Amino acid sequence: MTQPVPGLDLDRAWDLHPQVSVRPEPFGALLYHFGTRKLSFLKDRRLLEVVRSLGEAPTAREACARAGVPAADLPRFGAALGALAGSSMLVERTP
Repeated sequence: MTQPVPGLDLDRAWDLHPQVSVRPEPFGALLYHFGTRKLSFLKDRRLLEVVRSLGEAPTAREACARAGVPAADLPRFGAALGALAGSSMLVERTP
């Protein structure tokens, strides 16, 4: 298994940064980071499902599976999650 984006490992546990607020929208969602004041747009409702379930899933891969993301789409979702991690919207959960 390869990582879609350097720095994001789908086989690790991830979660929303505690300072990130999620606002669902008809097109997907808005994510706002109160610490960095960055705004991100999720243009895919399934990606929103993945992001919302990260805190409950043991890994990002499992969160994708729970949201019904097919294996063929994992690189695309991994890239999107990697971009969110790169902008501090997501943080790795430590045991």
